[in-house]
Amino acid sequence: MDKFVVKGGRRLHGEVTISGAKNAAVAILPAVILSDEPCVIENVPYISDVRICIRILEEMGAEVTNIAKDTYRIDPTTISKFCVPYEYARKMRASYYFLGALLGKFNKARVSMPGGCPLGDRPIDQHLKAFTALGAKHTLSQGMIDLTADKLSGNQIFFDVVTVGATMNAMLAAVKAEGLTIIENAAKEPHIVDLANFLNSMGANIMGAGTDVIKIRGVEHLHGTTYAVIPDQIEAGTFMVAVAATKGDVLIKNVIPKHLESITKKLEKIGVNIEQFDDSIRVWVDGPLVKTNVKTAPHPGFPTDMQSQIATLLCLAEGTSIITENIWEQRFRYVDELRRMGADITVNGKVALIEGTGKLMGAPVKACDLRAGAALIIAGLAASGVTEIEDIYHIERGYDCMEGKLRALGADIEKVSVPDKAEGTKTDGAKAAV
Repeated sequence: MDKFVVKGGRRLHGEVTISGAKNAAVAILPAVILSDEPCVIENVPYISDVRICIRILEEMGAEVTNIAKDTYRIDPTTISKFCVPYEYARKMRASYYFLGALLGKFNKARVSMPGGCPLGDRPIDQHLKAFTALGAKHTLSQGMIDLTADKLSGNQIFFDVVTVGATMNAMLAAVKAEGLTIIENAAKEPHIVDLANFLNSMGANIMGAGTDVIKIRGVEHLHGTTYAVIPDQIEAGTFMVAVAATKGDVLIKNVIPKHLESITKKLEKIGVNIEQFDDSIRVWVDGPLVKTNVKTAPHPGFPTDMQSQIATLLCLAEGTSIITENIWEQRFRYVDELRRMGADITVNGKVALIEGTGKLMGAPVKACDLRAGAALIIAGLAASGVTEIEDIYHIERGYDCMEGKLRALGADIEKVSVPDKAEGTKTDGAKAAV
């Protein structure tokens, strides 16, 4: 079992380069299936979710070559299998993008119900609604989703709720469908725009990505392309908060400042200094941190994926802060771990009341999901004493060499391997949490 050991109290300083966006990469890699030629994908983050995507493509028969540290050449023309088995899907929520990509290319798909972080009920009914509108039939048997279609035809798709995953899956399935598809109440996140730009670079005809109405006119063929994944706004935001929590001074490179606007505005209200450049931002703190209120919302609102990190920062601020979680019902599972470190947080439903104590203390804790794990690292960096973080496989799903980047900024953090306390118990727990 691996864990992070963090010795707190060191200010972060220097420069850090942000990797490619996890939430874009895990959709763009399956989207390569739609191409009739090989594609080269650059700025791919080295994270476990990406490695699972690559493994799934290889299992299907695609030829994948890692031609540089963050660059892959993928030839989908050799794909001969159309199934994503449970052993892979259970580890990654984004495995459902293979549904849209396979359906769009081959008019059939078979994918196990997806796993990922345990954030509560995350149904795929809106995904299936989109596939049905395009002419597909679906069955669910023994945990496997089967999709089939004689042909896919453009149609109007209205989502009952704003959903990133279903928006992207609908795009994947519709891009080669005959006629015009109109997606209404679409999500607007930067990775949706990135997926549309990637598909358009292969010859797709997608308009309106980044707005709540996306129009897709189906094309018969998609050609190969070379494409770079956008920088990860959540990794950038996580480092912004880590710098603030340690009262450091860091230049964060390879970012798109516009994607960070909601995070930047909240941090400035808390007392963090932020200077923006074309593709980088400088973050530093030279005064007290103060209370604020945060409500998560779909883009361009404050991202739910940054909620636990900013909550950690507010534990170090002066005064009482309120966080309202409007996206995932179990996003506050990390609170018990922060309490072990001295945080004063009260949760009532979707609202958390944070009494800023101005300090945290090192303690043994466990990451319960990807972003909660990042929040615990931030807490450990700011705390007095030593913090040991277990179940770091959650963190490695979405952060590219986080401990190495933090060490380069002066943090005292190391990854250590320890014998499993009880092999059977650990394995059962891992299966339940992925």
